[in-house]
Amino acid sequence: MDKIRIALAGNPNVGKSTLFNRWTGMRQHVGNWPGKTVEKKEGTFQYNQQEIEVVDLPGNYSLTAYSMEEVVSRDYIVSEKPDVIVNVIDAANIERNLYLTVQMMELGANLVLALNMNNFAREKGLKINKNELSQLLGVPVIEIEAVDETGSEELLKTILKISKSPNIVLDRLEYGNEVSEHVKQIENIINQDLTGADNKSMFDAPSSWIALKLLEDDPEIIKKVEESGKGQRVLKSVKKIQRHFNDVFGDDADAAITDARYGFIAGLVSESVKKPKIDKVTRSDLIDRIVTHKYLGIPIFLLIMWLTFQITFTVGDPLGGYIEEAFVWLGETVSASLGEGFLTSFIVDGIIGGVGGVLVFVPIIFILFLVLSLLEDSGYLARAAFVMDRFMHKLVGLHGKSFIPMILGFGCAVPGIMATRTLENERDRFLTMLIVPFMSCSARLPVYALLGAAFFSAYQGWVIFSLYILGIVVAIVMAAIFKKTIFKGMSAPFVMELPPYRIPTAKGAIIHMWEKGVLFLKKAGTLILVLSVVIWALSSLPVGVEYASQESITGQIGTTLAPVFAPLGFGEWQATVAIIYGFVAKEVVVSTFGILYGVGEDGSGGTADEAATEESSGEISSKPASGEVSVESSDETASAESVEEVAPEEDPGFIAAIQEVFTPLSAYAYMVFILLYIPCLATLATIRRETNSWKWPAFAAGYTFVVAYVVSFAVYQGGLLLGF
Repeated sequence: MDKIRIALAGNPNVGKSTLFNRWTGMRQHVGNWPGKTVEKKEGTFQYNQQEIEVVDLPGNYSLTAYSMEEVVSRDYIVSEKPDVIVNVIDAANIERNLYLTVQMMELGANLVLALNMNNFAREKGLKINKNELSQLLGVPVIEIEAVDETGSEELLKTILKISKSPNIVLDRLEYGNEVSEHVKQIENIINQDLTGADNKSMFDAPSSWIALKLLEDDPEIIKKVEESGKGQRVLKSVKKIQRHFNDVFGDDADAAITDARYGFIAGLVSESVKKPKIDKVTRSDLIDRIVTHKYLGIPIFLLIMWLTFQITFTVGDPLGGYIEEAFVWLGETVSASLGEGFLTSFIVDGIIGGVGGVLVFVPIIFILFLVLSLLEDSGYLARAAFVMDRFMHKLVGLHGKSFIPMILGFGCAVPGIMATRTLENERDRFLTMLIVPFMSCSARLPVYALLGAAFFSAYQGWVIFSLYILGIVVAIVMAAIFKKTIFKGMSAPFVMELPPYRIPTAKGAIIHMWEKGVLFLKKAGTLILVLSVVIWALSSLPVGVEYASQESITGQIGTTLAPVFAPLGFGEWQATVAIIYGFVAKEVVVSTFGILYGVGEDGSGGTADEAATEESSGEISSKPASGEVSVESSDETASAESVEEVAPEEDPGFIAAIQEVFTPLSAYAYMVFILLYIPCLATLATIRRETNSWKWPAFAAGYTFVVAYVVSFAVYQGGLLLGF
């Protein structure tokens, strides 16, 4: 039996993704639409022995051609012609949601309306007569709750039913005599001039929809008509009717059609929805009075972010310890099985040391994504942008909408930069692209976790929280500077929907965590693996030099450039090399340390044999986490005590070796530098694609390096002056 193809469509924050995740589970994949940078989510599931393929279309308020997301949704409905479109509607905001519904009806879509969040609608005092609404629209209307099974069976049965007997209802749309008559005029000319010998239109969509789009000056449709070579009479008639609309209504045809749609929707709502005489105060309203409060909003946001990192490291650190022990065991097993030699060095130093050094932090990454997913699904992250609006607009001249890409940047700078497409003002868009890289992405987290465990284990959550806040502060400061120099001008008005608070589902949160976390795993298995091998090779060449020594190519690169970073407190060549390689991807900073200090061996920074030799000769040099004692003598007792202090048995790995390179102050300055210079090459490539220019990515790489250098210098030198 052929599978049924359905699409989920609706406004943002109506529960589409929740329904999609509940239906498809892990049987889904995420990519980009062909030729577009808009995310595409597809999945499959079985119902009554019928395979169903489902596409989660981008959240849109309409199907105009104003944004890439709207064009993608529209093109999919027109060109791919899914068997059924499930239009998910927020019942508490039904009037606004129905605008997209009528536009899909104009397209001739085979629709099912899924009324979601009915509990919130009832809380607001709304009573929706779904049978009346269904009769007026001519399409099935099903009440559901996307977070559970409410209405799910009825919805799926309806989908199967109308997939076999499509219900296309163009005749139910009533836009008034003035609009309807003129649309009909253009429709007739389209049918005469743009229909082939087989009586089929050159368009896949209804002629009435083409007429509406031409009146609305839709650039995509106008271009197609012009390219046909037969559309002169159509376009001439459209211009004449547009002038008529302007004369009659004192406004353009686009506005007249929009008003007609809303008029039709108002009639639907008046017949099928009973509203309370006085708007009720909902639980969401009560919560918002606190979390979006003028004075309490920002402290609450900071508290939630602090709790996020406390939870992340309290839960993630012990789990990471088990993974680290596993890689140490694996390295020792390989060394014992193969003995010393080139192959052993390649496997233990190159692969286990590089990739293993990054995979140790997988639990921390996944838990952070889980907590952020819970915050997003609950509706809080939208409030964070709203709270920051007042603050950013007053200090910087940007509105809170720019904070949404910044929040996405906490996960990865690439989708954060792509999200700037929602900003209408080009100056605001470019400015936001330049400050998103200061948001501390997940790729930097392994570096923080490594140095935090080495020097600030008792205050790791606080230290990493301070870095995230520092990134936001630096971004806002740079935005203020740019707004007064290269991006002068007023920002566009900020209008943002605050979705109702919802209790996140465990399944949805886990799926969101997996979607983001698996990208980290894929990077570790591809890019980081390749770079680890390259770094190992450069650390082994030229032939005959000691592995990972200053005489190696890696050592020579680091030694040459180390003086540049000496004023920042980390002039050691290993730290310098890690920064250079980290330009490709920040995870490579940790894998570089892992390769140079031998993760997967014995945890001391050399091979097991080298460690045994050094210990027996009393040459181990160690710097404790406090930075107060440095022991380098033949006193075996003192040396052993020092090593025990910095590298206790319960903390295997290369912590002790890291403590040889940094002090707590220089470690923090190093983390600040990692935070502030450009996240990775992928970030620059995305800026290049979004701006269509090499000027902006080059500027971003240069200015973030300068900012990172200046702030790290201030942290280290200021710390020295204060006696740290």
